[in-house]
Amino acid sequence: MVKKRVLCSSALLMLMLMSNLYSKPQPEMADPFRKALDHSMKANISETLAKKEAENDPYSQLSFAETDIPLEEVTVQKKLDKYLSRFAYLKKPSHHIHKKADQLLPRIAKILKSYGVPEDFKYIAVVESSLNPKTTSHKGAGGYWQFMPATARLYGLKVNGSVDERLDLIKSTHAAAKYLKSLHKEFGDWTLAAAAYNVGGGSLRASLRRQKKHNYYDLKLNSETAAYVYKIISMKAILEMT
Repeated sequence: MVKKRVLCSSALLMLMLMSNLYSKPQPEMADPFRKALDHSMKANISETLAKKEAENDPYSQLSFAETDIPLEEVTVQKKLDKYLSRFAYLKKPSHHIHKKADQLLPRIAKILKSYGVPEDFKYIAVVESSLNPKTTSHKGAGGYWQFMPATARLYGLKVNGSVDERLDLIKSTHAAAKYLKSLHKEFGDWTLAAAAYNVGGGSLRASLRRQKKHNYYDLKLNSETAAYVYKIISMKAILEMT
């Protein structure tokens, strides 16, 4: 009987010791599997939060010509909001611009790429003419890319009483790519090249020299050129996200 009591007491003591051992918090390095699991869970949580933030922030994935947009600046956000709202009617997939874009933009992008011009510049043709070659301006610009006659001829297009190659998608896009590439070579920045496409190289040079700035978003330009890049970015956002 005494022997049984001793055995029971020993067993009980052993259980208490084991319980006490495992109830104490163990050093982190003593359990590498738990440490790895914790690290993996934290990484997954961070990734999930980042995705949620991107979904809730309409600006998080916006860029232009492989260049970041200074979205931390309130004025930039306000201008972008303005043109995203103005072009909101284009968000409907049934709008005719989507059908034209699906048909023509891949062909334009391919030509631009062959000249080393970022694909985002294809949206200039949408902003300039809504991909309608018969669009003309009161100043005489015409075609998909709204070339002035003199500029069109300078970049190899025939424009005369019987022929107007500004209306030819392929030929005019080759000319636009050459022009954009030359503007980038001059200004060393794709955003400035886009602005120069609108206002002209000479006028932009004068603004840069006078204001002593080399960033489109910091420049004070005429209202059309000040809005130009924002229109291109907004058109990109609408056509790519709908």
